[in-house]
Parts: sequence; structure tokens; C-alpha cells
Amino acid sequence: MTNPLFKFDSLPDFSKIKAEHIVPAVTEQIHKNRHHLEKLLEDIDVPSWQNLIEPTSIVDRELDNLWSPVSHINSVANSNEWREQYEQCLPILTEYAAEVGQNQVLFQHYQNLAEQETLAPQQQKVIKDALLGFKLSGIDLTKDKQNRYKEIKKQLSKLSSDFSNHVLDATMAWKKLISDVADLRGIPESSLEQFAQKAEDDEQQGYLLDLQFPTYLAILTYADNRELRKELYQAYATRASEYSSNKDWDNGPLISEIMSLRQELAELLGFESYAHYSTATKMAERPDRVIAFLEELVAPSLRAAKNEIKALSEFAFKRDGLESLQAWDLSYYSELLRQQDFDISQEALRPYFPEAQVTQTLFDIAETLFAIKIELNTEVDIWHEDVRFYDIRNTNDELIARFYLDLYAREHKRGGAWMDSCRDRIEMGQIKQIPVAYLTCNFAGPSKDKPALLTHDDVLTLFHEFGHGLHHMLTQVNESQISGINGVEWDAVELPSQLMENYAYHEPSLRAMAKHYVTGEVLDDLTIQKLIEARSFQAGMFMLRQLEFALFDFRIHLEFDKHNNNYWQDILAEVRDQVNLITVPEFNRFACGFSHIFAGGYAAGYYSYKWAEVLSADVWEYFEEKGPMATDTGQHYHRCILGQGGSKPAMELFVDFRGREPTIEPLLKQQGIL
Repeated sequence: MTNPLFKFDSLPDFSKIKAEHIVPAVTEQIHKNRHHLEKLLEDIDVPSWQNLIEPTSIVDRELDNLWSPVSHINSVANSNEWREQYEQCLPILTEYAAEVGQNQVLFQHYQNLAEQETLAPQQQKVIKDALLGFKLSGIDLTKDKQNRYKEIKKQLSKLSSDFSNHVLDATMAWKKLISDVADLRGIPESSLEQFAQKAEDDEQQGYLLDLQFPTYLAILTYADNRELRKELYQAYATRASEYSSNKDWDNGPLISEIMSLRQELAELLGFESYAHYSTATKMAERPDRVIAFLEELVAPSLRAAKNEIKALSEFAFKRDGLESLQAWDLSYYSELLRQQDFDISQEALRPYFPEAQVTQTLFDIAETLFAIKIELNTEVDIWHEDVRFYDIRNTNDELIARFYLDLYAREHKRGGAWMDSCRDRIEMGQIKQIPVAYLTCNFAGPSKDKPALLTHDDVLTLFHEFGHGLHHMLTQVNESQISGINGVEWDAVELPSQLMENYAYHEPSLRAMAKHYVTGEVLDDLTIQKLIEARSFQAGMFMLRQLEFALFDFRIHLEFDKHNNNYWQDILAEVRDQVNLITVPEFNRFACGFSHIFAGGYAAGYYSYKWAEVLSADVWEYFEEKGPMATDTGQHYHRCILGQGGSKPAMELFVDFRGREPTIEPLLKQQGIL
């Protein structure tokens, strides 16, 4: 019990956890869970909530709380030693999960419990979800097929981890030292300072470029040097592909293997395709509804995007005589055109968005809407000096939730932005656990003489992830299986995050957060208005980019071709022909870095971003009608959606809030496409 991972009733001791603790802790905990379940099932005659669900939830909580810091550190402070121990545990955990999901005695008890009339509605939802989980774990399969199911799950777990590792390794491996600042003409001073700091940290002189997203975005958006833009674009677009410096990082073969195993898994469970398997637990329910939804968005988006590309091409030709826009030109000329049309630039706005000021405004919004108080806590163990920790209290000064905030990019940290659970809310028997979240981003950090300054796009990202965090932390559900984001259909889980993005365009909120970090001068009204108007700038192009990802993801899971290992490349080409207005370079291997679907939870589910965006735009329309900062509005939203977790189907929650089912028009209006 000296192992620091065996700390279930409080926060993890990150400074004490070492790689060598991982495998012994996981092995011992799973042994304990197996013994506990075996003894429990022997003693149950007539199942009840108290003698079945509560005791199994308690041991599940222990394993979740043990694994949470292990998984998190693997993403934010990756090392060879940690990775090795983490990966040793994946087949052990996968085997255990499949074993529980295929336990016939446990399944029978759940079935018997489902027939009882004394269960509360939320308890009924837990049982209903669990029974579907048993089906999707192969409870009805013969023994040999159950064994094959377990083997597939273990293989997929390893392949997903390998995929993610290859992307991280390929990203960290690429570096380019620039000695002459003239080669970086057009790059903002704040980015140059970051590049110089990277070089100094690497004991070199000059400016060090890498493929961390703040660097990549700065070069693609601002570098006058077209060849440098192309070089960064090509390096980023070929990460973890056959073009990688280390051929072992090529994710192409992994994609083919992952797709084959997913199709086999779906067929094993009686589904026509993995897309059918995926939608069995989603709002969309059927693949044809997903395809119809995406196709419905393509036509208006194409109309808007054609006009946007035409304007961009004409601008680039008039300004620089550029005859043909290439992929590495889009961000650069788009930013210049944005500056011309709206007289604003992301970089010029950066001094007005110091991170601490933006974060405080975000907290103020949440405090007003949901009657909470967010307080910094410096007494908690963290994994890096940049990490901050906060407590959330209600109006009675009760501690109701907590979260870690890790905002800056660094080596050994996975790219992107995400929210994950450190602790789920649960109140069962003697156990009372409040929710704790990890909120992670990859912004450019502070320099020697400046605080971290965000672009408006960074502000959107921060608001988005905090929306996920609120969904997890402000849940009112006591059953951990359906509290927070647990039990929420995957194509509805983005609703709270996308809703919060609207506050980054909310005029009073912008006035509160957009103040110059040196002078304190508030961003002027005209610029704020232009920033709001610029929301629809190239909205058609952005929509098509998301539709490309969504259609590619869904179609490769719907149209598996067992006779062609590389069929997914053919589908990608077809999707690009359908939605792309600029030719994608032949060398582009974006799929090899598409961790969302090959190493994350979005397989046959990337469409969820757009599906949930329809929901969030419709909800925001209500907010605008009733008052975006009205506590009554926030309380209604909290009561009907945010606090409900997965306690009811997402459509039922939406109708409770809106009084009707969602429509697509608010989204198209919001984006300026309709």
C-alpha cells in the first residue's frame, strides 16, 4: 500500500508517482477486482441496487482513480520509461474489461434487476446502458468468438497506442534552426521570441522551429517566405507516414490493420459495419442519418466556399501575382485578406488577450451563469510548474468540483486540446466523490518579459475545453456511470463545449477580457465589432474542411473493402474531390496523423462535432433570446442539460430545454452560410 497509485480518496500525488509503480499497481488492483466480483456474485441470491451496483461501482472507482493519472501523464509528460509501463498495462486492462463484459452471471443479475419496478429513473438508465454494454462486449457470442473479441480489443488497444506514439515521436523529431532572421520576415515578434527561446533551451543560437502547433501555425499564417511555409506544411502533413525520417513511425500500415480489425469486431457482434456498431450508441442511431446530415451541409457550404476561394485567389494574384493557390498559401493569404476586409489580425489582437485576463473572464462568465465560485488552490501536487489547480464552490461555500489547468505547449506533451476526467462524481453508500477534471491546451507560453498572450483562436479553444469541463464538473447526477460526460451519446458530448465558444464572440465578454497587457486599454468598440463580424469569414471553407474529416472518417468505417488494404486512401480521394476547392498535394498524409479517429474516441464519430454544433447553435439562439448573461438562462440550461449528464437520452434533454427538436438553420445563420 506504499504505492502512491493506491490513493483513491484524494487527489493523485503526481510528484511521487514513478514509472515503476504502474504495472504492479494495475496488476494488483485488477486481481483485487476479480476476487471482489467473484465473491460478490457468489453471495447474491436476488440482485438489488444495494447488493450489486453499489459494490461493483466502488471497485470500478478504485481502478478508474488509479489509472487516471497514469493515462494523463502518458499524454502530457511522456517518457520512454513511462510509455513502456503504460503499454504493458493496456492488454491487461482490455482483457479485464472484456472479461467483465462477458460475465454471464453478472449479465443475468443485470437483466433481473432491469425488471424490478422499484428502481429510480436514473438507476434504470444505468441498467439500460449496462445491458447494451454487455451486448457490445459479446455477451451473446460463443466461447471461441468471445475469445476472438478479446484478442481484437487487445490488438486495437495496442495499435491505437502505437499510432499516437508515432505521431508524438515524429512531431518531436523534426527541428529546423534558422540563423538569419531575414528568413523569418513577416513572423510576429512574439513568435520570434518563442523560437529564440527554443534555440537557447536547446543550447543553440538563432531561431529553432519545430512541429508543435504554435510554431506550425505561426509559420503557415505569417511567414512571407513561401518555401519555408511549404517546408513546414510538408513536414506537418507527412508526420508518421512513409515520408518520416524513421520508417518505424509510418502509420499507414497501422490504419489498414486498425480498419480490418474494427470491421471484424463489428461483424462478430452482428453489425454490417463499424459505422453501424458506432451509431448503436449515438443520437444519430443509423449510418444513413449521418450521411444524410453531412450531405445536407455540403451543398450550402460549397456555395459559400466557392465565393470565398474566388475572392482569396483574386486577392493573392492582385497582391503578389500568385497564379495558383497551394495548400501552404491558404492560411497566409487568408490572414492578409482578413486584415484587409476587417482591419484586424490574430497577431495584432494577441496583446489584448493575456492568458490570465482571458481565464478570469471565462471564470466570471461561469460564476454568473451557474452561481459558482472558482478559486485558485496552490496546495495541490502537480506534474509541471505551469499547471494550476482550482476549486469550485457553490453559493453555500460547499466544494463541488475541482480542476487542473495545463495550457502551454512543451516537449513530450501530446498536441491538441482536451478535457479528461481525473475523478467522476459519485455518491453511493459511504462513498462521496466530487468531480475533478484535467483541462489541457497547447498555447505558446510566456517569454522572459511577457506573459502568455493568446490569439482569438486560442481564446476559442480555451472556452471550448472549459465547456467540456463544466459538463463534467457541474453534473448533478450521483451515479458515476451517467454523471458528467459519462453515458452521454458521443454525438451530443460537444454541445456544452461549442456553446461556450459563443462567449468568445459575446460583446460584453470581449470588452471584459480584451485589455492590453501593458496599458490596460480596452479593445475599441469598432475592432470588437469587426472581430464579431469576422466570425463568418471563410465559414464555408472551414465547414468543408470539417466535412472532409467527417465524411472520410464515417465512410471508411461504413464502406470497408476486405479486398483492398488501402481502400481508405481511395475514399479519401473521393471525399476530397467532393468537398475540396484547392488541390491537396500528393504527399499529404493527413490520415497518418488523424489521432482523433485512429487513437482517440471519434472512430465513425468525427461527424459529432457538426452534429453537436447544430445542437449548440440552437441552444445559443435561446440564450440570445433570454439573455446570455442571465443567471436564469444559465440555471435553465444547467437544470435541463449541463447537470443531467447521461441520465436521459440527449434528444430528450434537448427537448426539455428548448421545447422542440433541433433544426439546422441556427447553425447556418450563425456561420453566415445561410
